[in-house]
Amino acid sequence: MALGLLSLSASAGKVVCDSLRSEVLGAQVKFNVYLPDGFGKTQRKYPVIYLLHGLYGTYQDWASRGSLKAVADEFIASGELVPCVIIMPNAGHPDARNEWNGYFNMPGWNYEDFFFNELVPVAEARYDCVGDKGHRAVMGLSMGGGGSTVYAQRHPDMFSSCYAMSAWLDNETDAVKKPHAKGDKLQIVADSVAEHSAIKFVENADEATLASLRTVKWFFDCGDDDFLLELSEDIHNKMKAAKVKSELRVRDGVHNWEYWHTALRLALPFASRNFDK
Repeated sequence: MALGLLSLSASAGKVVCDSLRSEVLGAQVKFNVYLPDGFGKTQRKYPVIYLLHGLYGTYQDWASRGSLKAVADEFIASGELVPCVIIMPNAGHPDARNEWNGYFNMPGWNYEDFFFNELVPVAEARYDCVGDKGHRAVMGLSMGGGGSTVYAQRHPDMFSSCYAMSAWLDNETDAVKKPHAKGDKLQIVADSVAEHSAIKFVENADEATLASLRTVKWFFDCGDDDFLLELSEDIHNKMKAAKVKSELRVRDGVHNWEYWHTALRLALPFASRNFDK
C-alpha cells in the first residue's frame, strides 16, 4: 500500500488559477488549469480538454467540488487518461439573476466570441497545447453540457469529442421553461439556450453539416431521475435518425454532484480514447 501511494504521489499534477484580459467581455476572466506531472520540464505539447461548469457555478467548481485533480491524477497514473491540460473557464456567477452566466453570445455578453477568439488561442499557447482538432475535447455539466454540445456542433473542426453531462440542451420542456423577471439575467441566459438549441440544430442540419458532426465523437450522460433527461434522450434519438453516432448512458441519479463525480470518471477516459494517437 505504501508503495502504491508513493507511486501515485510521484505522478501528481496540479491545478493553477490564471486569468486573461478580455476585450470582448471588457473584463478580466479567470480560469483554472490542470497541469499534469512533468509539465514545463520538457518541450512536450499536450492534448487539451475544456471542462465547463453549470449555471450558478464558477471556474472553481470542478476543482473544489468535482475532485478534478484527484481523478485526473489517478487516471493518468493508470493509463486511462493521457497526460493532458484541462482548462476550466469561468462563465458564471452564483447570483445568476444579477450577474452574467452562459456560454453563448447574448446582449451584453458575447461569451462564445471570447471563448474561441481569446481564451482558446491564449490558453493553448500559454500551456503548451498541441492546438488541433485531434488533440482537443470539450465537456461539461448542465449549462456546461449544453455549451459543450453547441460548441462542438458549431465548431466541429475544433473538437475530437464532446461529453455532455446532464445537459441543458434546449428551453422548450416544461421542466426548464420558466418565466423570469424582465431584465433578469437568468431570463437572458434561458433565452440564449433556446436560441442556440442543440436539438433544433440537429433537426435543421443539412447533409454537409451532418457530415461534419460525424467527425466528432459524442456522449450524452444523464441520470434516470434528472429533470433534463428527456433532452439527452431527444438529441440522441435525433442524431441516430440523422446517422450521427452518439453514445447515451442513463444511470441511476439526479442533477447533482454525486452524479457528476461518476460522470467525470467516464468522461476523461472517453476524451483520451478519442484523441489522435
